[in-house]
Amino acid sequence: MTPLTALAADNSQSLASLGIPALLYKPAPSGSGEYTVTIQILAVMTLLSVLPSLLIMMTAFTRIIVVMAILRQAIGLQQTPSNQVLLGLSLFLTLFVMMPVFQKINTDAIQPYLNEQMTSVQALETGVKPLHEFMLGQTRENDLDLFMRISGSQNIATPADTPLHVLIPAFITSELKTAFQIGFLIFIPFLIIDLVVASILMAMGMMMLSPVIISLPFKIMLFVLIDGWALIMGTLANSFGTV
Repeated sequence: MTPLTALAADNSQSLASLGIPALLYKPAPSGSGEYTVTIQILAVMTLLSVLPSLLIMMTAFTRIIVVMAILRQAIGLQQTPSNQVLLGLSLFLTLFVMMPVFQKINTDAIQPYLNEQMTSVQALETGVKPLHEFMLGQTRENDLDLFMRISGSQNIATPADTPLHVLIPAFITSELKTAFQIGFLIFIPFLIIDLVVASILMAMGMMMLSPVIISLPFKIMLFVLIDGWALIMGTLANSFGTV
């Protein structure tokens, strides 16, 4: 046992004698060790402050929220649906898309860790793999090559070996590209309605009347008649393919 490990073990025993078992340190025969589950949970709770960033960077949330924002802008409604509604809708659709990935993380990493079948480090490494596979499957090769060149990572044998610090920015870039492509296709029919209404008003000499006031009901009616929300939801869910 190294002096540092012995010191940590002595301190843990002292804290345990004071009735603080959460800070127990369990040394291993190899000289390494880890803290008990309670102190590890405390560390996880501290890391929850970065959960919003992880939600945006490593899941389907980015593509979904950008498409929803473009849809609202294309219809011409500035505050309807509200930001809270769009965020909630995007969050639950993200959970729907990511559920196979989350279930795999729970089966392969969380449950074995809670049953003390693997250490926290092993659980973290195992839990990252499904997210890595998901992001890799949604990332364009040219975006991945771009960030590999920027980072100087030229010794990667297979795409599965791509480090997260390279994969995450490439994934976000690909998600933004895909979201804007979907948004462009959504914008076209609403833009055509705006052009037709503006041309009719100009031909009638009603140039002082804003075309937005007239075109907005027609755009809402078109969106309702074609069951637009179901089409948008289905398109976004199917755009991720098999996860």
